[in-house]
Amino acid sequence: MAIIKQKTINAHAMLFDAEHFAAPIPKMFSGQYWQSQSAITGQATGRGTTYFFQHDKNEYVLRHYRRGGLIGKVLSDQYLYTGLEQSRAWQEFKLLQHMENMDLNCPTPIAAMLKKTGLYYRADIISKKIPSAQDLHHILLANSLTADVWQKIGQTIAKFHHHQIYHHDLNIHNIMLDTENEVWLIDFDKCGIRQGSNWKNSNMARLKRSFEKEKRLRNIHWQLADWQILISAYNEAAKTN
Repeated sequence: MAIIKQKTINAHAMLFDAEHFAAPIPKMFSGQYWQSQSAITGQATGRGTTYFFQHDKNEYVLRHYRRGGLIGKVLSDQYLYTGLEQSRAWQEFKLLQHMENMDLNCPTPIAAMLKKTGLYYRADIISKKIPSAQDLHHILLANSLTADVWQKIGQTIAKFHHHQIYHHDLNIHNIMLDTENEVWLIDFDKCGIRQGSNWKNSNMARLKRSFEKEKRLRNIHWQLADWQILISAYNEAAKTN
């Protein structure tokens, strides 16, 4: 059972599950700290470096918030501070909690930290690592998927959409499969609960463009027929949800 607490040390505000970290400290939100503990089990490089580490027999994921696009070249990891509840880290943490309560396959939020400097803040988030899971991009570089798995992916996304969960960056890097072929969605920065249904088609169109792009760039094991299976399963599930 999660025991969510909040504490502040100097300019560092922390939101955390005391079941996992009873007395969190700011330096635990850096990859260098876990490297010094010989706890790093892996890392992934994207907009920044995501660290995977082990602590008390649990595996975690540490991610620093970074900007993309043109503004990212000027303010790479700084955001205008308008209050804790409006910060990217707090919003993602609370959204992950909400989705877990809805029984959706997403990461479990463990801790978030915000450091305020003047008008701006920097932030980090720690979540539980999804056991034995790989993102769709890596899987499709090596293998194709069965029709059953494509259907499951469509059904899972439909379940999130049924609960009005908008994923800002729905692409094949943010969909994961575990060894049981359970489907998970990750990276809920800038995501949220949206009303209505107008946004859902564009969300799916974004995902389709992601498949097409990776097919063009890296020739992943994906065909348009796979998309037809996914989208048919999504549409069918959307009717019955």
